[in-house]
This record gives sequence, structure tokens and C-alpha cells, in this order.
Amino acid sequence: MFRDNPDEHRFEWIEQGMVVFADYFGRKDALVIPHVEAPVPLRGTGAADRLMSALADHARKEGLKLVPTCGYAAMWFRRHRDQQDVLA
Repeated sequence: MFRDNPDEHRFEWIEQGMVVFADYFGRKDALVIPHVEAPVPLRGTGAADRLMSALADHARKEGLKLVPTCGYAAMWFRRHRDQQDVLA
């Protein structure tokens, strides 16, 4: 399940009762994604990939543009060129 947690300034993906998250902060024209993290038990399972896919869908639906400064997020967008329409 994907959700925006504005109090924590992060997008969250809930899986197996654990939270995978992408921190964000606003710029005038986009949201910067400086950090993505998955709990150790979910690493290597594709949970962060599912978070990023849901985040791209959310950004598209809400008309948001993203700036991935986190190494994982930047790599994810390089690997998913079909999702790059949400990049600023």
C-alpha cells in the first residue's frame, strides 16, 4: 500500500507490516527525493522497486515533477526510462 506521509516528509510503501520509504522535500517546481530506504528484511525483494513505481504513478496523477538525488532513486529512473516523464 502506497501513501504520502506529509508529517514525516516521505512517501511510504507498506509491505509485510514494514515501511519502505522515500524522503522528499519541496522545491519551487518539483519534489527532491534525497533518500530511499527499505528495512533489512525487505532488501533484495523488490519492495523499493514497488515503492518507486507507485511514487512515479502518484507523481504523474498529481502533476508532480521529481528530482531523484538519492543514488537508488536515480538508478531506478535510469533503468525505467518509461517512467522518466515525471522527472523535472
